[in-house]
Amino acid sequence: MHENKISQRKLAGEIGVTSSAVSAWCRGLKQPTADNIAAVAQFFGVTADYLLGLSDY
Repeated sequence: MHENKISQRKLAGEIGVTSSAVSAWCRGLKQPTADNIAAVAQFFGVTADYLLGLSDY
């Protein structure tokens, strides 16, 4: 999120989750659901595979 200059709070609002959920994902305390991964990928315009480290795009 630092590269895109968006706050965790802003991302949370855009994808319909709490900012504490996004914070927990970023700190590795919890895993996002498949629906959350899809929402984050769509928001940033990347694939879910990219978010999961399975592809370069």
